[in-house]
Amino acid sequence: MRIAVVGHAEHVTIAAVPALPAPGDIVHLDHPAVIAGGGGALAFFQFARSDADVHFFTAIGIDDAALLVYHEISNVGATIHAALRMEPHTRDLVLVTPDAERTIMVIGRPLHPAIDDRLSWDILASCDAAYFTGEDPETLRLARNAKLLAVTARRSHVVAEAGIRPDIVVGSVRDPRENRRISDYTDPPRALVLTDGRNGGTIETADGTTSFPAHKIETPIIGAYGAGDTFAAALTWYLAAGQSPEGACATASRHAAAVLTGINPLENQLPLT
Repeated sequence: MRIAVVGHAEHVTIAAVPALPAPGDIVHLDHPAVIAGGGGALAFFQFARSDADVHFFTAIGIDDAALLVYHEISNVGATIHAALRMEPHTRDLVLVTPDAERTIMVIGRPLHPAIDDRLSWDILASCDAAYFTGEDPETLRLARNAKLLAVTARRSHVVAEAGIRPDIVVGSVRDPRENRRISDYTDPPRALVLTDGRNGGTIETADGTTSFPAHKIETPIIGAYGAGDTFAAALTWYLAAGQSPEGACATASRHAAAVLTGINPLENQLPLT
């Protein structure tokens, strides 16, 4: 298969903390991990754990954070289409508390590719699937040329502005920016998939709503960072491979559960087969 991701990659420092800081506190980050993260990059890395021809359309800044991000995303054997931005690259600080929840602080605005960037946009028309986390409605219209288009629910406003119909919109009921009904879309997607942690999630279509279970794991849950983005990528992959929405969600749940077993999601993503 040929798969494309359109969206952002960020310089992420992630670490476990005993608690979130109260006013006036000083919190020490012991053994932090530094990775290329963000919704676009985490989905990209999951796609790269396959035999697909993977293409990542993104934007990169000009500082040391940008160099690390570009090195990480270009070191997996996929094709990187990166626009240059003459500004510092976005940095994230992710704090993971003992309940496995993550709190994300974004430093600077996320960098996204735009239609004016001289990238190989024509490739999108040859893709079996595209996953979109970008901000430019024109690039979303081009991504619609892929056989299957999945969009993160956080970009519902871009979907509305682009005036296109995704095949799948995927998000979480626990995120107010993502928790909506299929009727909230002017041109509803063919399916709206919302995860709900240990409760699994739902698949809403014009025919109604069905549920799918969460994958059970026997080991302790350590960190939730990257689970949603990993789920979205795996869901897109298995749908493009021909699975039903119900089957694809069940299989994608196993991939999401795998990254819950550690702080760094890139160490625990499973291969796509």
